[in-house]
Amino acid sequence: MSDDALPNLDARVLPIPSLDLLRPAAPSRHPPRILLLYGSLRERSYSRLLTLEAERLLAHFGAETRIFDPHDLPLPDGAPADHPKVQELRELALWSEGQVWCSPERHGAMSAVMKAQIDWIPLAIGAIRPTRGRTLALMQVCGGSQSFNAVNQMRILGRWMRMLTIPNQSSVAKAYAEFDPAGRMNPSPYYDRVVDVMEELVKFTLLTRDVAPYLTDRYSERKEAAEALEARLALDAIR
Repeated sequence: MSDDALPNLDARVLPIPSLDLLRPAAPSRHPPRILLLYGSLRERSYSRLLTLEAERLLAHFGAETRIFDPHDLPLPDGAPADHPKVQELRELALWSEGQVWCSPERHGAMSAVMKAQIDWIPLAIGAIRPTRGRTLALMQVCGGSQSFNAVNQMRILGRWMRMLTIPNQSSVAKAYAEFDPAGRMNPSPYYDRVVDVMEELVKFTLLTRDVAPYLTDRYSERKEAAEALEARLALDAIR
């Protein structure tokens, strides 16, 4: 196709996608780094228990994990960004290569505790994007019958945060019946689905972490940067 067929396109900043660029010359060998967030402050929080079960599975699959404790995290904009809990959360987001979000369903939606954590993670910290290109797995716990309201909401947020949300997800119905008194998840199809989700998360993280900058690199942003550079050079030339 000739350039005349796409007169509005700036071909200078639009190279043809290349399979070679999806094959890193030196793949990372360290364990996948996974951050896990849960959305309840209850003493017996089923979203926390499910998160702990997910962490055990991730460790089995060879991942390095961190769980963020949302206790004492202020409401978004209710404290300065240098608040210790905010800094801890943002540092963990930067450290991570993949994340797990697990929320209870409250009034047909994710919990405020879950949303507050996500709201404290900005799209950019200086020139660094703490979530862009990270893989993401979603889980929810339900007090009654199985629902997908919370995971569907979080999927929208993951896309907004420019994350690579994996296809599979977990929703545990009547969560109070799925854990024993010690807090371990009972064997069930719900448990098997959690295994599926964590296995898929590790696979997608290994597949994408070295090429995430290439996968999430955008024509519109390259075009904007090129135009800004041209404007600066033109201004420098007349000074």
